[in-house]
Amino acid sequence: MSQGFDDLLAANAEYAANFTEGGFDGIARAGVAIITCMDSRIEPLQLLGLGLGDAKIMRTPGGRITPDALVGCILGVHLLNVQRIMVVPHTRCAMASGDDAAIADKVLEATGVDIHGMVLGSSPDQRAGLSYDVRRLRTHPLLQDNRVEIGGFLYDVDTGRLTQVL
Repeated sequence: MSQGFDDLLAANAEYAANFTEGGFDGIARAGVAIITCMDSRIEPLQLLGLGLGDAKIMRTPGGRITPDALVGCILGVHLLNVQRIMVVPHTRCAMASGDDAAIADKVLEATGVDIHGMVLGSSPDQRAGLSYDVRRLRTHPLLQDNRVEIGGFLYDVDTGRLTQVL
């Protein structure tokens, strides 16, 4: 059974009591958008030496460019000062542990619910998936001009090291 949200709301009350970061306009001050995995081992701002308000952060399973992440990139570039897009999957990612069918099998085994018809976006060949996603962004008609630089990176969850792949 759930413990509710009281602990999180109490932590937020402490955070809000000392909050001094109000008044931001929502523009990415460092001109960066980061698409990374929803994995709790990743703190995208910290690993790049950035702070609140510096970047647009989008999290997806596996750090893949989903339709919503693509929309976020387009809006970020054209409305929110994004000049650099970083696609950042990571080592030891569950979404790289098999194809969609294998991951759906795990969900079925754990829950009894069949999600085999759902597109999960897994990529057992992580570098191929990263290459596909970066190419998809670089060739999108709304991202092709010289106003945005797009790179593919791999974050190592065991060392904290970020390596540029593309």
